[in-house]
Amino acid sequence: MSALRHLIRLLRELWAFARTNKRWWIMPVVVILLLIALFVIGVSTISPFIYSLF
Repeated sequence: MSALRHLIRLLRELWAFARTNKRWWIMPVVVILLLIALFVIGVSTISPFIYSLF
């Protein structure tokens, strides 16, 4: 649970940085990195079940 709290705090700090310094290009980078992380976590949890089918 504390890892989630740290992630939320990091995202808030990134949002504050982008808002105050007008660095809006950083938001799409963060979103893409989060999507890649979710994809890797999702594939790693499903892959043992897919492997057993073949």
